[in-house]
Amino acid sequence: MAEFFFDYGLFALKLLTIVVGIVVIVLVSVRAGMRTMKSPRGHIEVSKVNDEIDMLRDTLNATVIDADSFKLAMKQRAKDEKAERKAKLKALKKRAKKATDERSDSNSKGRVFVLDFKGDLRATAVSSLRREITAVLSLAEESDEVLVRLESGGGMVHAYGLASSQLQRVKDHGITLTICVDKIAASGGYMMACVASKLLAAPFAIIGSIGVVAQFPNFHRLLQKNEIDFELITAGEYKRTLTIFGENTEKGREKFVEDIEDIHVLFKQFVTQHRPQIKIEEVSTGEIWFGQRALDKALIDELVTSDEYIVKACEESDVFEIKYKEKKSLPEKLGFALQSAIDGTLLKWWDRGTKNPFYT
Repeated sequence: MAEFFFDYGLFALKLLTIVVGIVVIVLVSVRAGMRTMKSPRGHIEVSKVNDEIDMLRDTLNATVIDADSFKLAMKQRAKDEKAERKAKLKALKKRAKKATDERSDSNSKGRVFVLDFKGDLRATAVSSLRREITAVLSLAEESDEVLVRLESGGGMVHAYGLASSQLQRVKDHGITLTICVDKIAASGGYMMACVASKLLAAPFAIIGSIGVVAQFPNFHRLLQKNEIDFELITAGEYKRTLTIFGENTEKGREKFVEDIEDIHVLFKQFVTQHRPQIKIEEVSTGEIWFGQRALDKALIDELVTSDEYIVKACEESDVFEIKYKEKKSLPEKLGFALQSAIDGTLLKWWDRGTKNPFYT
């Protein structure tokens, strides 16, 4: 009997431990949820590129040159920075006296705001881009510049249309928009890139692909062979033109092609609007061009990498890198990782399926 009560007590203690553990987990989850509701979804991070370049140079100098020369160089730089701060303070006082928002002192440095856009099929990076641009436009003046490092092979039309509209906001505020393509800006990526006031690309960056593509399998014959019925009920003659499981008609195909052609026309008009110097019928064939060939076709304005452009900009301007960091819950992080893996796999199989040697 004593052994029975001992076992029962041990079982009850285990059960109590499990219940307490569950209650603690629920309470922690609720509190975390409440904090998430009260706190903002994300925040803006700003880093000064000039300082990063100075740090790299100082680290190299400390090893390459002798200690005495390094000390003298550091003293001279400190003296120069002090003089620059005095000049800025003088400019601020002068501007305050004139009671104007315009930069009135020629010694005052301009500002370059650097943003990054790495596009996927659904252009999900636009959610961060829109907040970064909003933050920049709340401060930037017409004498400033926005530089976007763009990388995208394209994707959904409506998603990249929205991304292009976000970039247009910069130009609408009278601010110079520079876009630099180090690797690829094709299809929807070029839809974004062509909005630029100044479009730069690396010598072997992939540019163009001004075209529209849509493809999907049809399993109708497979279902029919296995005597599986598929019913699609629509209201509206063209509510669904082509389907994956139903039997596609010639009329549906013609309408689908008509829609694709119309999107292509809109794409060409959009590019022509922003880059009228382009001979649109020559470049709207869906082909891609590497940097130098793209320059010959007027698809870009200059051959230069983003690194080279930014380093030169640091000599005359204060350069700031802007990033919007969004807080994500664990399920969102896992979902994002899965989505990225799926997108990467789809793009890889798409490249293999097209058998295009440029993408191998």
